[in-house]
Amino acid sequence: MFLAGMFSSLVAATVCRKYGRKPTMFFSACLFIVGAGLQAGAVNLGMLFAGRCILGFGVGFANTAVPMYLSEVAPAKYRGGLNILFQFAVTFGILIAGLVNYGTQNFASGWRVSLALAAAFALVLGVGSIVLPESPNSLVERGQVEKGRAVLQRLRGVEDVEAELEDMIEATEEASRVSLRQSYSFMFHRANSPQLIIDIIIQFFQQFTGINAITFYVPVLFNSLGSSRKASLLKTIIINCVNSASTMVAVLLVDKFGRRFFLLEAGVQMFITQTIVGVVLATQFSKFGDSKLPAGTSVGVLVVICVYIASFAWSWGPMGWLVPSEIHSLMTRPAGMSIAAAANCLFSFVIGQSFLSMLCAMKWGVFLFFAAWVVVMILFVYFLIPETKGVSVERVPILFARHPLWSRIMGPASLEIIKWDATRAASHQAAADQRAATIGDLKKAAQ
Repeated sequence: MFLAGMFSSLVAATVCRKYGRKPTMFFSACLFIVGAGLQAGAVNLGMLFAGRCILGFGVGFANTAVPMYLSEVAPAKYRGGLNILFQFAVTFGILIAGLVNYGTQNFASGWRVSLALAAAFALVLGVGSIVLPESPNSLVERGQVEKGRAVLQRLRGVEDVEAELEDMIEATEEASRVSLRQSYSFMFHRANSPQLIIDIIIQFFQQFTGINAITFYVPVLFNSLGSSRKASLLKTIIINCVNSASTMVAVLLVDKFGRRFFLLEAGVQMFITQTIVGVVLATQFSKFGDSKLPAGTSVGVLVVICVYIASFAWSWGPMGWLVPSEIHSLMTRPAGMSIAAAANCLFSFVIGQSFLSMLCAMKWGVFLFFAAWVVVMILFVYFLIPETKGVSVERVPILFARHPLWSRIMGPASLEIIKWDATRAASHQAAADQRAATIGDLKKAAQ
């Protein structure tokens, strides 16, 4: 599934740019429904495999289009929280799946119910992609400026959206000079090196927090600690509840405290909790070997893992999608999100395939392995990820141009971006002054 998602993510950029964000989301919903139907009704391994691949295609299209859509329709001051609702929906879906798995574990055809569940959420996505407005950025990009203005006025709740619309038009004029294939090649130009590196590295780090390894195999993990199968599934539900609830913390507070705060705070929290789990298991396994561990140890490990899950849920989980969706210009945004989604699927596949072998070979050491990576993540965020809170998506590239390290990598392009931003600011101020003068004249005439 993850390999299928990786390849479809790269195709999704073309659909997003040529046909819009809404059709891309609708198409992904259709893929989910078909894939879920094939899996739930499977009579052989071939049908299961085909359904899994089609679901993977749906994941690739959805992971590319949905975060991009949310970042484009949201006002800058609420963009973080609204974008993270995507991750909240993911965690809520994981929770529902865990509840269904727990409730159907004793039924012969319970697995069919679990696999069919994807279709229910796909219907919600499909209906939403029909009734919600298209992204104003996408409309302007495809030459529908007046529709874009109307949608922007509706989304912002004000009539005067000229400054934001002008940013979109300028970005579109720049983006229209290159084809989608060229936008992929532009991602590898020196000027876009910061975005490309962050797109890939942030997905690598998201998976090397160990989150998918732990959530995928929590029942196996607790079975290895001596818990029964039923108890392991119940503990999975507890962890999924923590995951979903903690994501709401980011939804409510990310636009107040910023992206960097959550990434750095959670990095420290994840390092401490994973180190504790690794050390506790090391000492307990030395006492009890491969036999069942004491109930107190098992409960203690569950509590510490929940603290770890909470820190991930309000940081690397949602920020792994939020940051890539808001750091690109319109020229490279579809290509950039495609690369980020493809990288996420690739690293998810690598961790998913390797974790069981790592757990068997390293045992408690696997937690220390991921804790070491968390230290690297903290340093990367501290030195290389700028704060994007409250900055419009069209102006985020200026943050890299002014960054002490990224500007050196960008070279002369950073100076050009700074010059463009100064010109843009002066132009917008002149336009605002002109509108204010016009309104003043009209009021005088009315008196």
